[in-house]
Amino acid sequence: MRFSSKQDVEAPMEPIFQILTDFDTWETAAMRRGIEVERKDTLIQPGAGMRWAAKFSYRGKARAMELELTQLDPTQSLRFAAVSQALEGVISMELIAQSPKRTRLHVVVDITPRSLTARLFLQSLRLARAKLDRKFDQRIAMLAGDIELRYRSRSGA
Repeated sequence: MRFSSKQDVEAPMEPIFQILTDFDTWETAAMRRGIEVERKDTLIQPGAGMRWAAKFSYRGKARAMELELTQLDPTQSLRFAAVSQALEGVISMELIAQSPKRTRLHVVVDITPRSLTARLFLQSLRLARAKLDRKFDQRIAMLAGDIELRYRSRSGA
């Protein structure tokens, strides 16, 4: 199952990429939402090979997920691989300069099942596809808004 969204951000490409690769801030934000996050690598600089283990509750059950940064093209794109017991996925984030002060954020999430139960779960999600697409767009719009706020607070604009 694939979800895709494009959002324009009122900020230059480089600062947006710096915000997206500020992984310590994202880890803290996840922990505030009740997700246990543990860094699994020893890399000092952001780069391919960074890994995290996350534990969270979803629909009343404890879940665990491994997340790995598989590709990092400076100022242009990030790609993550996510694996859980039932699902695996790829998360791609691409930045496209629209003008010197405007950037398009394109996020694609591909989810595939790893079990029959997960396959049935994804099949049931397809029935609510329009609602899920809308929610995904809203979440990416919130992410774009958060990035804009962080950019403004950093640049003093």
